[in-house]
Amino acid sequence: MGRDGGTERVPTAIGATGEDLVLPATDRQTPAAVVLGHPEQQPLDRQLADVTAVLDHYGHLVVVVPSWLPAPARQRLHTVRSILESDRIALVESDLPPLAVAVLVQQLRQLSLYDLGPGVLGGAVRLLSHYVHAGALLGSVARLDRVEVDFRSHLKSYVPGRQFAVLANPSPLLLEADGNVRLPGPDFSTHLTFGARGTGGEWVRERLAPQWRPQLVREVALPEWSGRWWGTGKVVEFAAHIPDVGVLYQLVASVRRENCGWCGLELIGDRCPFCAAPVGPPAPSVPSVTTVSE
Repeated sequence: MGRDGGTERVPTAIGATGEDLVLPATDRQTPAAVVLGHPEQQPLDRQLADVTAVLDHYGHLVVVVPSWLPAPARQRLHTVRSILESDRIALVESDLPPLAVAVLVQQLRQLSLYDLGPGVLGGAVRLLSHYVHAGALLGSVARLDRVEVDFRSHLKSYVPGRQFAVLANPSPLLLEADGNVRLPGPDFSTHLTFGARGTGGEWVRERLAPQWRPQLVREVALPEWSGRWWGTGKVVEFAAHIPDVGVLYQLVASVRRENCGWCGLELIGDRCPFCAAPVGPPAPSVPSVTTVSE
């Protein structure tokens, strides 16, 4: 296994764009995330000093940047990278909803302890996203624009008491959450993390969990942006994810690696997450969890 338990290797730093996207660690070994806050919360000079200190200590920083991050916060990240003239900062986009982004950040924090270089960790963002089943229970889909909503479901949103079960990843799906609804779930071992706002989480524990059979169901604080992402203030957001860092490591390690022709970093995927230089061969296929677990 690739755990660097007794060596002098310093793990790559993993960054998040808000405190609410950093889940509590489930063990004592998982490193803390580097939080790059909103411009209104963190002055530029302070953020520059903090990121410089991170690079001095860790060498490289991989920041998971949600595609829904507001423009000022996104611009700040690029400003910091530009001012520092650093090719050791990777800003890696993710289309996942807020809670799933927080799960992904946690997985990268766990993997940073293993013998995976910064280019591989940056490329793992897209790879690991395939294994996160992310969705929500909503009381209305009238303002939902992240998943396709048909006209009939849109009209039902105005009927009191209606609820909708929505999957955003890996394949978008919207169903009316009646007593017989079944959401297609993962076919591998997971933990089910959820957060609720404006309503309770009983549906996740009593309906979804028996269907998906996770090893553990855990409730956390819902990220600030969840309501806006799902288009309603009453939301129960959930994400089923692989909890075993050994399996995560095998998934990443099973993918063919290339050396970036520009900056020289070892990486997976079709583009370097640090310098954005393209890699010649096509993007690797997604490995099977069953295959890498054997």
